[in-house]
Amino acid sequence: MSNDGFIFNVFGYEHPKDRVFAFLKYIPADYSSLFKVDFLHRTWSYESTRLFRAEKLYTARNYQDFLRVFGSHFPDYVYSCPFRSKEVISVPRQSIKRVYVPRDCLFSLAQLERKDDLQKDTLEFISLVSNEARIPMDDFGVHGSVALGMHSEESDIDIVVYGTANFRMLEQTIGKLVSAEKLRYQSNNSLDRVRHFKGRFKTRVFMYNAIRKMDEIRTEYGAFSYTAVTPVQFACKVADDSQSMFRPAIYGVGKVDEEAEATDLPKDMIPQIVVSMIGCYRNVARGGDRIRVSGMLERVEDVATGKSHHQVVVGSGVNEEERICPL
Repeated sequence: MSNDGFIFNVFGYEHPKDRVFAFLKYIPADYSSLFKVDFLHRTWSYESTRLFRAEKLYTARNYQDFLRVFGSHFPDYVYSCPFRSKEVISVPRQSIKRVYVPRDCLFSLAQLERKDDLQKDTLEFISLVSNEARIPMDDFGVHGSVALGMHSEESDIDIVVYGTANFRMLEQTIGKLVSAEKLRYQSNNSLDRVRHFKGRFKTRVFMYNAIRKMDEIRTEYGAFSYTAVTPVQFACKVADDSQSMFRPAIYGVGKVDEEAEATDLPKDMIPQIVVSMIGCYRNVARGGDRIRVSGMLERVEDVATGKSHHQVVVGSGVNEEERICPL
């Protein structure tokens, strides 16, 4: 949470020393009229502040509107990134009022003497999957409205697990619990059916996602520079899904289909990876699966060595049609 009352999701694992890349999630009522986005009818209350949330959290149009408002009224939240050659939303460290770490939020929740029904169900759900998957409770966390203490009776159980191996184990365990009819999956669209990240525990909707462990963060801000080249569309086979559960989600790709637009590029510009900044495209394909991709081709240069490769970004913030479609 910032000093101005905005609540952000921290984005990614590489940040400048004096600020944090983030995406705007909740907007104080006093500032909501500045934004030209569609808001959910539901509102939230944080302490004494009424909060609004965009109906669609990550779209190119919304992101550009957030940049517009911050640039005009809160310019400290706009950062001209020298390694991406564009303006991005970020929060200066001096403007951060409070930080909510999922693991710490779970610990605080467990320590509460008086818990409401949702808080009890959240702890019971984590205890169930922790025991069944043999994943330590210390490797779990909570986020969303429960973590901030501004949930309602209708709120979801929103949890995270730390680490690649833990996520895959949790994924398998939830599948077994569904087969045993202790849980059930819930799908609102085709991506939900592929991801299997959402379900029901008792009468509650639950969701689970992944956060990298510290030893899984292998790069730092400024190690690479990124230059947008051109929009591309293509189909390909996924060669590596080991980082597909995080945000951003990273897919190593195999051979690009010959009829795709990307094959019109010089050989050294054929993308090696697909990076999704959009959360709904996490874990939508496994190794060997085929996907259709629409995104922005970027040249990625190692600042220290000058070596380069190319990637495709889905969710560049400039095109509404960027997506990953499992085939």
